[in-house]
Amino acid sequence: VQLQASGGGLVQAGGSLRLSCAASGRTFSPLTTGWFRQAPGKEREFVAGVSRSDRRAAYAGAVKGRFTISRDNAENTVYLQMNSLKPEDTALYYCAARDGEPIWESPTRWIYWGQGTQVTVSS
Repeated sequence: VQLQASGGGLVQAGGSLRLSCAASGRTFSPLTTGWFRQAPGKEREFVAGVSRSDRRAAYAGAVKGRFTISRDNAENTVYLQMNSLKPEDTALYYCAARDGEPIWESPTRWIYWGQGTQVTVSS
C-alpha cells in the first residue's frame, strides 16, 4: 500500500492543523493506521493510532486531549486533527499502516509508511 501524507505547515502556538494521509494500492479497510513524528535529533515516536474498525483510538500522552485521529474507509484516508499546537509539536509527521488490529506504539511494528509532512509551530 502507498501512503501519501499532506497538510503540514507553519502555524503559531495555539493554532490548528489537519493532516491527511491517502492510501492506495490495496484495500484500506483491513489496515490499522497511525501517525508518528520525528523531531531533529530525536527518535520517531508514536502520536496516535486508530483501529481498522474505527472503534478504538490510542494517543500518546503528550497529545491526548489536543489531537484527534479519524479515518474514512470510503475515501481511503486517515486524518489527524491537531489543536492547541505547541512548539514542542514541531516535527516531521509520518502516517503508517499495518495489518492486524493492535495499535502498537513501536515504529518497528508498522509495515507501511508514507513520506513525512513537516509541522512547524512557532512560539
